[in-house]
Amino acid sequence: MMHQEIIIAGFGGQGILSAGRLLAYAGMLEKKNVSWLPSYGPEIRGGTANCHVIISEDTIGSPILNSATTLIVMNKPSLEKFENLVVSGGIIISDSSLIDKKSERKDITTYEIPATKMASDMGNTTYANIILLGKLIAKTGVISVESFEQGLKKVLPQKYHHMIPEEIKALEMGMNY
Repeated sequence: MMHQEIIIAGFGGQGILSAGRLLAYAGMLEKKNVSWLPSYGPEIRGGTANCHVIISEDTIGSPILNSATTLIVMNKPSLEKFENLVVSGGIIISDSSLIDKKSERKDITTYEIPATKMASDMGNTTYANIILLGKLIAKTGVISVESFEQGLKKVLPQKYHHMIPEEIKALEMGMNY
């Protein structure tokens, strides 16, 4: 039985909400039950942003999460705010390019990936969120790479479709890191 409760959090402008939307859309393509609940401060770009994504084979009772099986974080304030919501046995995937703090918890698995640096080396820092999603997919199997690619084609405006091969490359880099 597959049931993932994911919080994705960071600064506005890092693609936090679009990463969640992509995950939820890919889950829908796989005929799973999904919910995507965005949340952001009034500043948006530069302020904090987070979203709750649930992908499940079961019915979803509420889109609001009081705990999470996985936390993906792209800034230190978000790690400090959400790390205690990860259930025992859960996962934290963090962008170690931007977060110099490690989780103190021993009952979870953490993956620290220098996603912003890796994306910068690819020539586009906007791929950092996709690199982190790659690790999520590799470790949980929440969605398939194929569904993710189909989701990109649906969610991204046509003018960005030329970027899809690079986005898939970023996803695979995260999966293999």
